[in-house]
Amino acid sequence: MMKRLIILSDLWGEKKATWLTNYTELLKNDFEIVFYDSCELAEINTTIYTEENLHQQFVNGGIEKAISKLFEIEKQNDTIVLAFSIGGTIAWNFAMQSNRKLLMYCISSTRLRYESKKPLGNIFLYFSENDRFVPKDTWFKIMNLPILKVKGNHDIYRDKNFATFVCKEIINKKDFN
Repeated sequence: MMKRLIILSDLWGEKKATWLTNYTELLKNDFEIVFYDSCELAEINTTIYTEENLHQQFVNGGIEKAISKLFEIEKQNDTIVLAFSIGGTIAWNFAMQSNRKLLMYCISSTRLRYESKKPLGNIFLYFSENDRFVPKDTWFKIMNLPILKVKGNHDIYRDKNFATFVCKEIINKKDFN
């Protein structure tokens, strides 16, 4: 049986996720992939489709709505999660509140800098060295988490070469050990 891999989008949701095929094409032979549009999970109104408007809705209750929705629909343990930007914050908090052991890959999830506790499981974080909202080095030490900083900007996950790199990591570490 194939391992289950949940993908959580960035704050733009599926509407601006053409880059996602860079991941799904490489992962589809090794995993049962389930995709969640973070905007849909969080019940975000996308009528005014600007970064500021979407972001405000996520931080003003949307993240909590998304977590609640995941509680309703995600019942399986030992899940692998690939989450982008705000999706990483949703995944992190879902893992914390559900007390589930997840294998998480969070990319450009800068809001994690506000977290003070770490969920169970193995967590791999990827950030751009040019992203000004990356958690401080002391945060990584306190959380006892490795960090991988790469060249690029916040949306480094849209780069095909970076996607290939991350997918190889996921495929090579698909066990929970």
